[in-house]
Amino acid sequence: MSRTPAIDPDCCIGCEVCTQVCPEVFSMQDSHNGHAHEKAVVHNPTGAPEAKIESAMDNCPSACIYWV
Repeated sequence: MSRTPAIDPDCCIGCEVCTQVCPEVFSMQDSHNGHAHEKAVVHNPTGAPEAKIESAMDNCPSACIYWV
């Protein structure tokens, strides 16, 4: 069974590292909570190999990307 990446929106600082490492899976989206900055979202969970998604996870400074 394959794993699906997810992002904790409360933890995301909007640094865009995940979108730079793995744009096939992650993108930025308006947080819709009244704050001015964007948050990362998973837009295509199967868009890249798990190893590339793991690289985005490993490089996330707030460690907010996880597997479900």
